[in-house]
Amino acid sequence: MADCEKRLWYTLRSRRFLGYKFRRQVPIGPFIADFACKSAHLIIEVDGDTHGNDVQEARDAARTRWLDAQGWRVMRFWASDLARMDDVTARIFLELEGPPSP
Repeated sequence: MADCEKRLWYTLRSRRFLGYKFRRQVPIGPFIADFACKSAHLIIEVDGDTHGNDVQEARDAARTRWLDAQGWRVMRFWASDLARMDDVTARIFLELEGPPSP
């Protein structure tokens, strides 16, 4: 794992994040998810430089469509996004818990 992924994993592992159990490198169908929470059907993918081209973007889109069809929600972050971990965890929180009620 890259350092940025290690920091995210530290936040997600051992039910540290809102009590949700995340696993890393989870096989789901023909794919390996970077991080997955089975109870919430949430996958978190961290994309590095190799994902910044048309071919890989098309593969990622096809992968996301397949996972969506299986009932999974997929969140994608660029590795550089993880430098702003508070923003990343806020987005994950909203995905898991939804926006606060007014």
